[in-house]
Amino acid sequence: MVRLTEYTSYADAQTHYAKEALWDLFDGTRERFNIAHECIDRHVDGDNVALRIAHSDGRDEVITFGEISRRSSQIAHFLTAKGVNKGDRVAVMIEPSLAFYCAIFGAIKAGAVAVPMFTLFGPDGIALRVGDCDPEIFFTNAEKSAEATAGGAKNVTVLDQAFLDELETLPDVFEWDTSGSDLAVLQYTSGTTRALPAAVHHNHRSIVTLMVAALYATGIRPGDRFFCPSSPAWGHGLWHGTLAPLAMGVSTGTFSGKFDAVRLLKALHDFKITNLTAAATHYRMMRNSGAAEDFDYYFDKLSFTGEPIDSETAVYVERLFGTKVRSMYGTTEIGVIIANYPGADDLEVRDGAMGKAVPGVEVEVQRDDGSRCDPGERGELMVKKSGKWFPTKDLGRVDEDGYFYHGGRADDVIISAGWTIGAVEVEDAILSHPAVAECGVIGAPDELRGQVVKAYIILRGSEVADLKEDIQNHVRTKLARHEYPRQIEFVTELPKTPAGKVNRKKLRDQQAKKLEAAN
Repeated sequence: MVRLTEYTSYADAQTHYAKEALWDLFDGTRERFNIAHECIDRHVDGDNVALRIAHSDGRDEVITFGEISRRSSQIAHFLTAKGVNKGDRVAVMIEPSLAFYCAIFGAIKAGAVAVPMFTLFGPDGIALRVGDCDPEIFFTNAEKSAEATAGGAKNVTVLDQAFLDELETLPDVFEWDTSGSDLAVLQYTSGTTRALPAAVHHNHRSIVTLMVAALYATGIRPGDRFFCPSSPAWGHGLWHGTLAPLAMGVSTGTFSGKFDAVRLLKALHDFKITNLTAAATHYRMMRNSGAAEDFDYYFDKLSFTGEPIDSETAVYVERLFGTKVRSMYGTTEIGVIIANYPGADDLEVRDGAMGKAVPGVEVEVQRDDGSRCDPGERGELMVKKSGKWFPTKDLGRVDEDGYFYHGGRADDVIISAGWTIGAVEVEDAILSHPAVAECGVIGAPDELRGQVVKAYIILRGSEVADLKEDIQNHVRTKLARHEYPRQIEFVTELPKTPAGKVNRKKLRDQQAKKLEAAN
C-alpha cells in the first residue's frame, strides 16, 4: 500500500488524497486512538531524536522519543494517583523543554485534557483562562508558580527536572484508554478582539485532520529535520510545529526563552534543519539581524504563516536559503485551508499568493450577499464546512488559475474618500523602503476623507530629514497614488500578538486614547 507520505507533487495530492488515506498514517482507529501513542510511543525504537530545543541562553537540548515516552507515562501515573480523571483539564505553563513535553503527553495519555498556556501571561491572563477551563492541576516552573497561585489556579505544581526525577519509581509504561472522539487538547487562540479569546476544543482524532496541513502546507515527510520557532502554547507551534512531525516519526525543533534571531539562525545551522515553518515576523527578524549570512543552511522546504510576508523579505529569504518560502493559510478554528505545497516541484509559487486550496477543502471569495466574486475581485474568504459556508473574517481575492491572495483582516480595511485600501498592501510597500525595518498600518480619522492611511514605522537607523516624504513618495511608486500613508509616526517598537503579528487593533486602540485625551 502506498501511503500519502510517499507522494510529493501537487498533481499526486489532487489524485491520491482521500480522508480514509489519512488514517493509514496512524495505528489507531476511531474507536481507540490516543495522540500521545501516535506521536511518541510508537516511535521509540533505538535512539530516535524527537526534539531539538534551542534555548535562548545558548544551550541545546536533544530529547529522544524513548525519554518522552517513559517520563510522560510516569506523569500519567502521577496524575491518576492524584485523582485526575478522563476529561479533567491539566494546564501546562512551561517553556519548551523535557518537562513541557512530558506534561503535555502525560496528560493526554491519562485521558485528561492538556491546556498549554503562554509563559508570558501574568496573573490576570492566567485568571481568565483558569476561570474558563478550571484545571485540576497547574504545571509550571518555580518562577511562575506565585503568579499562577495569584491567578486562582489550584494544585499549582512546579514541574522541573527534580520533579521528573522524583517520579522515577513510577512505571514507565501507561495503558491509555481513549477514543478518537475524546477531548485531548484545549487551545486558547491568540486573537485580539476579546479579553479572553475563544478556547478551541481538539479531540484525539484532530491529529488525523492535521495531516492535511502537514502534508501540503509544511510539506513534512519522513527524513526531514524539521523546526518551528513558534511557541507550542499557540496553534502553529503545537499542532504544526510539534504534533504533526512527531506523528510521522520526524524529529522537530523549537526555540525556548526570549526570542533572539541570531540564536535561531545558529540553531538552524547547528541542527542542519531541512524544513522550517515560522511566522512571517521570524523571517523578517532574521533578515534584520545582520547575521543571517554568517551561517550555512541546508533547507529543502520553507513555509510561513500568521500574516503575509513582505516581498522584500521573501526575495531575501529565497536568495539566502536557496528556496522560496511558501505560504500556508488557516486559523486555529478552521485549520489550514490554503497552501503552497512545499516540496511540490510542479506547482508554481506566485509572488504574493497564499497558494491553492488543500485537498478536500472548498474555498471561495464571496461578496457581502454570498455570491462568488469574479477573479481579481476582493471579497471575504469563505470555507465550506459540513455543507455550509463558514466566514474566515479575512479578505482576499483569487486569480483565474485558482491562486488565492490575502487582503487583510476585514476590520483592517481603510476607507478613504470612498476608496477601499488594504493595510497589508500598504505595509508591504513601506517595508520595501531600505530605511524601514518594521511597520504597522491603520486608518486614522480625517474630517475630509473619513479616514487616511497612518503608518507606524521602526527604522533601521536614525531618522533623517525628509525621510517621511521619501517614504510617502516610495509608496506612491508602488501603489495607487491615494494609498500612500498621509500620516507617519516613527516608533521604537510595535505591539505584537503572542503569535508575533503586528497588533493593529492595539494600534487603533492606542490612537483612539490619544485622540480622546487631546479632545
